[in-house]
Amino acid sequence: MNEAELKSMIEAILQDVVAGKHSNVTGATSGVDMQSTPKESKSVVEDAYIPDLSELDIKKELYVDNPHDKEGYLKMKSFTPARLGCGRCGTRYKTKSILRFRADHAAAQDAVFSDVDPKLVEEMGFVPLQTVCKTKDEYITRPDHGRIFDDVMAKKIADNMEKGAKIVMMVGDGLSSAAIEANIRDIIPAIKQGLKKYNLDFGKILFVKYCRVPAMDPVGEISGADVVCLLVGERPGLVTAESMSAYIAYKPTIGMPEARRTVISNIHKGGTPVVEAGAYIADVIKEMLEKKKSGIDLKRA
Repeated sequence: MNEAELKSMIEAILQDVVAGKHSNVTGATSGVDMQSTPKESKSVVEDAYIPDLSELDIKKELYVDNPHDKEGYLKMKSFTPARLGCGRCGTRYKTKSILRFRADHAAAQDAVFSDVDPKLVEEMGFVPLQTVCKTKDEYITRPDHGRIFDDVMAKKIADNMEKGAKIVMMVGDGLSSAAIEANIRDIIPAIKQGLKKYNLDFGKILFVKYCRVPAMDPVGEISGADVVCLLVGERPGLVTAESMSAYIAYKPTIGMPEARRTVISNIHKGGTPVVEAGAYIADVIKEMLEKKKSGIDLKRA
């Protein structure tokens, strides 16, 4: 079987899987004439590309055969990304459900084990930093190493930060590089715009590779900033690998209790919209500067 024949066979299989035509799978695979595929028909597999099942909106996908109330099922699914309406074949899940599960699981793994593209850091004009972690494996297995900087990095922070600034903005890869790449271009301008109405702004933005949340604490001590805001990738799940959080603290210090951090989480296209989150972050920062408090001590109206 040559490459053209292989592509034709894969095309026929994928068309049935993606379209949900389970009953035609056997006929599609066994009845394909490898030599007679029309040249004008566009192949599903083009340049070795296979469509990404995770791009489909799971809230609109229903895999139950002959549902009693299809509209009711879809209405229920529209309120949650949970895996409802998967159906089954005998005692097992259907092929499409399994493939979607594995695709989402793979996306979550990729988000954890890949790095933020250095070109994005350069494009955004961030100051690149790295915690004492040397590898991704060390970052995963030694969370404590993701919270501290060596002397070289500490000096770089001091050299690039205005001493005693009101606001220091940080970006950290965290446990999802995908979250940073998906959201950071939009949320930074949104925060800037939100702060502008209060006559507030921030200077250079730090980017921290192999970053845990408490990495913001030494930055706070070195810079002497009033407020430090860290935008960081959340631990991904099967719903999305692109969720980001903002951790904000008033005068953070090394070893401070986690209760002193204010957290705005679930920032992604299927959760809190990026622009809305940016405006809210700006409001929180302004209130922290006024009340000189953060975390559970900051009582918002």
